[in-house]
Amino acid sequence: MLSRSSCLLAVNNYFYPRGGADVLFLEQNRIFEQAGWQVVPFAMRHPDNLPSAWADYFTDEIEYGRAYGVRDRLVRAQRVVFSLQARRRIGALIDRVNPRLAHIHNIYHHLSPAILPVLKRRGVAAVMTIHDLKLLCPSRRMMVDDKPCARCRGGAVYHSVLNRCIKGSYALSSLAMLEHLVQQTLQLYQSNIAFFIMPSRFLLETFVAWGWPRKQLVHIPNFVDVERFRADAPIGRRFVYCGRLDKDKGVATLVRAAARARQPVSVIGSGPDELELKSLAASLGADVEFCGRLDGGELAAAIATARAVVLPSECYENAPLSILEAYASGRPVVGAAIGGVPELIRQDDTGYLFPSGDAEALAAILSRLAATPETKLAAIGASGRRWVEGEFNAALYRTRLLTLYERLSTVGMPA
Repeated sequence: MLSRSSCLLAVNNYFYPRGGADVLFLEQNRIFEQAGWQVVPFAMRHPDNLPSAWADYFTDEIEYGRAYGVRDRLVRAQRVVFSLQARRRIGALIDRVNPRLAHIHNIYHHLSPAILPVLKRRGVAAVMTIHDLKLLCPSRRMMVDDKPCARCRGGAVYHSVLNRCIKGSYALSSLAMLEHLVQQTLQLYQSNIAFFIMPSRFLLETFVAWGWPRKQLVHIPNFVDVERFRADAPIGRRFVYCGRLDKDKGVATLVRAAARARQPVSVIGSGPDELELKSLAASLGADVEFCGRLDGGELAAAIATARAVVLPSECYENAPLSILEAYASGRPVVGAAIGGVPELIRQDDTGYLFPSGDAEALAAILSRLAATPETKLAAIGASGRRWVEGEFNAALYRTRLLTLYERLSTVGMPA
């Protein structure tokens, strides 16, 4: 049996809340520390990292696509595919803390799966939370020309180069293809990870359809700490989007819908398309306020003032934390019917779905909600809050993970 004093090696590329996967990683570490565990992080060095007593063991920074010198590009390219530095440093960390368990989150591109055989060889049982489609598709988007794509299915990953799937670059796409080929040829993930945690059933069934063994896949939904969000604020006037500003997230569709419906929208986040989106909003005369990136209390306060939270994604989302955070704040969610999003929205109960990319359909929902009495919107928000409190709370998430960790002692690691 695992004890409360167990040591958990927690592994993720970033040690700051860069995106949803990193937020979940940090929140998971926090709730296990509160339960009495020693949580030892292993990540990449970065100027934005949170303080850590274990930072000396972190690997050197790699930013995918940054303009490095020739020598640095070669060194970092090797680390993207198979990082010898990460192997050495995680080995030294294991020597120091002697963990029984490792919980892996995102490691590709930066830490690399080179660390996984080290864990297995040293007797550290490992599970991994899958946050996207990267292990199936080199670009992780599974989209080409903004349409669903399955060209790489069956191992034909050269399509990722032909279509320049990574930032429109042959060089970066070739590196991603090489990374994918190495990890698949050596079976670095399947042979060294006992269980893969799938936060959405969409993700689980997609992996099964692409040939992964179902027995290694476990559905454990994400969680949110509801105590960090207030659900009693008055329903606001503005619709709110929280997330990255790029074309995959459908923010341009939201801007067009806002202009068509003549409804106010607050956009929280940053990303490569920010200037283009601001220009689009100005050209359409849309009432869109770009608030920049907000974290912690500021983000929670912004969500609490929303009329509804909008997730207009045009990519295969997994299980967005922004939906759970909206529910925790007592707010309805309007989401695009793509990927795992429909699993998290109960139509007409906790929110509303619309066809992904359909600005007209989204505009119709915005207009309808603008005219909906605040009492009804509050009731919808309360339904979402009850759902989160019952099915997506921190205690239940920890219990589900502990149950999985216990299975490691009987099932063991892959042969």
